[in-house]
Amino acid sequence: MPSGIRIKRIEDRIQQELAQLLIHEVNDPRLKQIFITDVKVDRELAFANVYVSAVEGAERSADVLAGLESASGFLRRILSSKVELRAFPKLKFHWDPTPENADHIEKMLAKLREKK
Repeated sequence: MPSGIRIKRIEDRIQQELAQLLIHEVNDPRLKQIFITDVKVDRELAFANVYVSAVEGAERSADVLAGLESASGFLRRILSSKVELRAFPKLKFHWDPTPENADHIEKMLAKLREKK
């Protein structure tokens, strides 16, 4: 099993390469204006949980996740050629509500500041 530091490097590399793929090589309109917020790889390197978000928010989550699932084989094949691993992990995509939650909290804090 790889060390924690190596797992972190693999996660960062997958995130970086996947972001580049989504910008330059994927033509699916459902996958425009999305960003990869995080990648977590398990210790056995069997699965990579990819967390995504979109500029528009959660109303696009179903379309984005469907687009990513349909492109997962293509993405995995290209990533495996760019990130050298003995066996490349299977990609699992998840919606990340963190950016929307952070925006909501910022708006609430701004309202509180106005009331003072």
